[in-house]
Amino acid sequence: MIENPATTAAEAARQAPPGKLQTLGLSALGIVFGDIGTSPLYTFKTILGTTEGAPDAGVILGALSLVLWTLFIITTVKYVSFAMRVDNDGEGGILALMALLGVKKQQRPTIVAVGLFGAALIYGDGAITPAISVLSALEGLNMATPVLQSYVVPAAVAILLALFAIQSLGTAAIGNYFGPVMLLWFVALALMGISGIVQHPSVFAALNPVYGLSYLFSHGATGFLVLGAVFLCVTGAEALYADMGHFGRRPITLAWFAVVFPSLILNYAGQAALVLEGVPTDGNIFFRLCPGGLLIPFIALATVATIIASQSIITGAFSMTRQAIQLGWLPRLRIKQTSSEGYGQIYVGVVNWLLMIVTLGLTIGFGRSDNLAAAYGIAVSLTMLMTSALLFIAMREIWGWSMLAAGSVAAFFLIVDCAFFLANLTKIAEGGYVPLILAASVYSVMWIWHRGAAAVMTRMHESLIPVPEFMKDIQSKSIPRVPGTAVFLTRTERDTPPVMIWHVKHNRALHEHLFVLRVEILSVPWVAPGNRMTIDEVAPNFWRAEARFGFMERPHIPELLTVGKALGCTIDLDDVTYYVGHETVVGREDGMGLPAWQERFFAVMERNAVHVSDFFSLPSDQVVEIGRQVSI
Repeated sequence: MIENPATTAAEAARQAPPGKLQTLGLSALGIVFGDIGTSPLYTFKTILGTTEGAPDAGVILGALSLVLWTLFIITTVKYVSFAMRVDNDGEGGILALMALLGVKKQQRPTIVAVGLFGAALIYGDGAITPAISVLSALEGLNMATPVLQSYVVPAAVAILLALFAIQSLGTAAIGNYFGPVMLLWFVALALMGISGIVQHPSVFAALNPVYGLSYLFSHGATGFLVLGAVFLCVTGAEALYADMGHFGRRPITLAWFAVVFPSLILNYAGQAALVLEGVPTDGNIFFRLCPGGLLIPFIALATVATIIASQSIITGAFSMTRQAIQLGWLPRLRIKQTSSEGYGQIYVGVVNWLLMIVTLGLTIGFGRSDNLAAAYGIAVSLTMLMTSALLFIAMREIWGWSMLAAGSVAAFFLIVDCAFFLANLTKIAEGGYVPLILAASVYSVMWIWHRGAAAVMTRMHESLIPVPEFMKDIQSKSIPRVPGTAVFLTRTERDTPPVMIWHVKHNRALHEHLFVLRVEILSVPWVAPGNRMTIDEVAPNFWRAEARFGFMERPHIPELLTVGKALGCTIDLDDVTYYVGHETVVGREDGMGLPAWQERFFAVMERNAVHVSDFFSLPSDQVVEIGRQVSI
């Protein structure tokens, strides 16, 4: 029986005793909060670089107020208090939210477009986060000694190469250390922040939002553009929602309020206090919080923290890829399970190497974290904007809120998100085009694959033969029936599967026992064992079954057939041959199919997709592949 690990994890988190809850919260520090936890490395430095002239007290307190209230509104209110309460059987993230809104049960092209483009933008985030984080940490070497400045980019490239190279080994062995290391990092952030605050305690006046609003509305275009830099403080907030399925809502909430949020507040306040005290702002004000004798060890800790943050983003890209494949928006890719203990421990080679190429290109091309900051904000701000739009629909359809209540809350989130997005939009020429190009590319791949797969299905349904008619034809032509069981995998919902028709046409024989199986991936993460499969005997010794899997599950057909025995299907599992079809896609000659460029692109993806027998874990020595042409 296939276990439901997500439901088990979510239920365990809800019922966990305090000690267990704290352990899960510690683990969440290493997986969920790496990105937002390393944002102090570059956020305040970028803000100072955006303001005009030497910053005075009004500018510093205004900027700090904007940072603190941005952390509160977007992370605490929007994601922790609202988004994380809209889960798809414990799973979160924009794809899970899109699936939750029933896009497979009804045609909702706008919701699909919003969800898919938001997901595509996360791939851009996955490429930029490692580059900007590792560069920011290593730039601390410039504070230790300017002699090392020329080594920052080569060292970053070496670290990133090693990071992507070890992905195929999995992180199960070192993953247990992520939480304690990040706890040490957040404690260090808090202590450094306190050391700065004691030099200028009045910095806490910035808790008053009037300072932020006053700066925003009294500095014209400069005040508005600073929002683009301020937004960097919440670039990891989307990860809280996307990684919810790993730990459940309670451990993530505990870690945020008990450790992460206070540490970030203290550190940003400490950086602002140093500037108010008159400390030089050249270089990175973040590293000026660190005592001189501890600078090198702290740079090492910062580098490790950014590697953990990068690891979390890469793992998230792998998980999202699997969701997209299961939902039918990406071609089948080879997915390697790197640990038997954690379902989320997977490796997708194609995604890993493409991310590595883009990340290294960004690191070398931009060279400094300051330059990358412009490219960073636009991807995340647009994803958050799209999440807010989907949350409005969820409030109406899932929570049953009135239009006034849902509209008021969503309008507040959308106004905030739009302000940050528009501020970041001004940086397109400075690098903001990078994530948009990446997202457009990924979205195009998803869209063309889905259109091509739908066209193949349409063509296959045009030539179906009813089962009674097919079996009558078998008898009339005296087609011999050979001993054994044949399992035919099909995508058709009714009648005789095309692969069976082609098998009889070419081999002039048919097994005594026939089992036709259609696998459907539902828009929920997990399917309860009792709802896994339904079986109907449509003719003597001819069964047709429908198997259902969630988009977070990996189908295993031989294991699934044992369920069929329990449901009364008398097939011999020791004598099974699996028949799968292999389509060669060609263009239609009547001009009614897909545009030629889309057909060719889909055909390339189809040829390079993982074989269906591997995707369904079929034993290679029991599989017969039957090729045929399908014109789309």
